Amino acid sequence: MTTSIAHLGPSGTHAETAALAYARWLQQNRDCSGWLCPYPSITQTLDAVARGEVALGIVPVENSIEGSVAIALDKLWELEVLQIQQALVLPVAHALLSHARSLSALRTVYSHPQALAQCQGWLDRYLPEAQLIPMQSTTEALDALAREPQAAAIASPRAARLYNLPVLAAEVSDYPDNCTRFWVLGLQPATSGRYVSLAFSAPANAPGTLVNPLSAFAQRDINLTRIESRPTKRSLGEYLFFIDFEGDTHQPAVQAALAELRAHTEVLKIFGNYDVLPVRDPQAQ
Repeated sequence: MTTSIAHLGPSGTHAETAALAYARWLQQNRDCSGWLCPYPSITQTLDAVARGEVALGIVPVENSIEGSVAIALDKLWELEVLQIQQALVLPVAHALLSHARSLSALRTVYSHPQALAQCQGWLDRYLPEAQLIPMQSTTEALDALAREPQAAAIASPRAARLYNLPVLAAEVSDYPDNCTRFWVLGLQPATSGRYVSLAFSAPANAPGTLVNPLSAFAQRDINLTRIESRPTKRSLGEYLFFIDFEGDTHQPAVQAALAELRAHTEVLKIFGNYDVLPVRDPQAQ
């Protein structure tokens, strides 16, 4: 059996590394082969899953340095059909790739906006005059290196090996323990797990708008592991709230909390009840 897996491409992105790690897990635990399908953007990756072009999609949702990946959360709220199957957390290493012989020769640095932000401190220190140019992916940034001798790209060490590009600086992340959480999304919900992710909009911007929904969890000793607001894009000051918590939707306390939550929200979307997979460091492969 083969399962198609969409991810942000082209080959060499961190999303592809996550997809490869998940494909290995499928092979070892489900006797299922993964067929990787790269897409030009995170939104197109999720759209492909929603349309049924592929069985699964893997997208980054949270980084330990930069926080949530807003475009992924916004798209997940927009789409009505996607469910989280599983999650995986992978270490992220950034390297500076360039044909230039020294840092002093560099004038521009290309990469994905998240990668640029995760290396901002290093860039400010060593390349304060360089122009930072965002790209759709870390791998797309590599295209500039062949035509611009004074350019560099921030990408993974794996991308350097894949495209046979010189590494000018081996580790440029601001924090050595940089890691990213990915969600595996599909059309079918997972049956159970240790974590639940949801989002809701409140009926009005009034006192208790957030306190009342959160009390549904606090009163039942349910541990929230993440809470974040995103603008509704309808009116200034209106927000959606994304929440992750520890629990299983089969547990009576969780069922009671969700029932109470519905009474305090305008729209409630439960994205999935899932586990975090134990995966090996893909950079060691």
